[in-house]
Amino acid sequence: MLKIKLSIHWQILIALVLSGLFGYFLKEYVVYVSWMGDIFLRSLKMIVIPLVLTSVASGIAKLGETEGFKRLGFKTILYYLTTSIFAIVGGLLFSNLLKPGVGVSSSGADTELVEKISSTNSGSIGDTLLHIVPDNIFTSFYHSELLSIIFFAIVIGIFIPKLRKKDSDMLIGILDASFELFMKITMFIIKLAPYGIFGLISKVVADQDDLAGMFSSLGIFMVTVLSALFVHFVIVIPLMVRFIGKANPVKHFDNMSTALLTAFSTASSAAALPMTMEATHEESGVSSKITNFTLPVGATVNMDGTAIYICAVVMFVAQVRGIDLTFYQQFIILISALLTSIGTAAIPMGSLVVITIILDLLHLPIELVAVVLPVDRLLDMFRTATNVWSDSCGAVIVAKSEGEILNV
Repeated sequence: MLKIKLSIHWQILIALVLSGLFGYFLKEYVVYVSWMGDIFLRSLKMIVIPLVLTSVASGIAKLGETEGFKRLGFKTILYYLTTSIFAIVGGLLFSNLLKPGVGVSSSGADTELVEKISSTNSGSIGDTLLHIVPDNIFTSFYHSELLSIIFFAIVIGIFIPKLRKKDSDMLIGILDASFELFMKITMFIIKLAPYGIFGLISKVVADQDDLAGMFSSLGIFMVTVLSALFVHFVIVIPLMVRFIGKANPVKHFDNMSTALLTAFSTASSAAALPMTMEATHEESGVSSKITNFTLPVGATVNMDGTAIYICAVVMFVAQVRGIDLTFYQQFIILISALLTSIGTAAIPMGSLVVITIILDLLHLPIELVAVVLPVDRLLDMFRTATNVWSDSCGAVIVAKSEGEILNV
């Protein structure tokens, strides 16, 4: 009997296609498979916090001297700022060219969900930055506050080398062993990905009452967002990898295929983080110290796809109301999107809270966000994949700048 063994990314691709067909034609049976997606997503989220804590602390501790951390941190943040600015400019450019909000009616929009999102607005940009420093790290663990956890891990990593060599070596060994343990668990979870993704996507498709009508009414808005994401994903980031990192973006993309498909399917950078770290380190050859620092930080603060979406939604709302934003107001969008994307939760629909902040800043009607909610989840999948792609390419570029010899 002939046995055909497909690689994991082909299994995920097949699961994506079958789940779409299943969710569209067999909606009444989706309830029997959606639980697989819930378990898969919960399993990935279960492993994220211990993985982030051990990887960041271990990576920083291995740098030994604080100067090494400063240099690596500077390069990482510089890359994230650069790609974020490119992303925001791209979002504004396509929104001005295609004008997705012109001629769209906002009548009948259900604002119940938007009001709920607005009520969860945690405060200003200053509040977000203030809460990076946790007053109770166990509370941060409980609420999955990744920025606070990363800050705590960085502090641990900086001070471990300041201990006696025997003690510092022991702690680094414990962190390394813990990280390897969590990666082994991650590899087991990855094997379940095709089943989990089948459950997730079936539910997403089945939840759309009128898929064709949704695409028709918000078609230009979707084209605007997808065009900006496409240019950023296929042109901007690969050019940076090729000419700044002196690496092969096509080969790195091939290495990242499973992680990107997972990010696309789950719409969560945090859920895809374990696979991103494994692919970047094991396949592309980036050292563990760079992978363990840049990728967890990137999953929290580097939101290129999200920044594009934020710009497109804000411009869309302004155009629906017939408001022609000036260059100065669009510049406010750029700066606000750049700063507030730092606090965007790495979970599905996390950007909607940030969007309400910017709309309020520009005195635009928050309730009009309801118009784009039907396609938010679908676009979230594309922008999350863009976020993860940018994170992994950042790790490659930083590694190359440190003189590492990679597999790409």
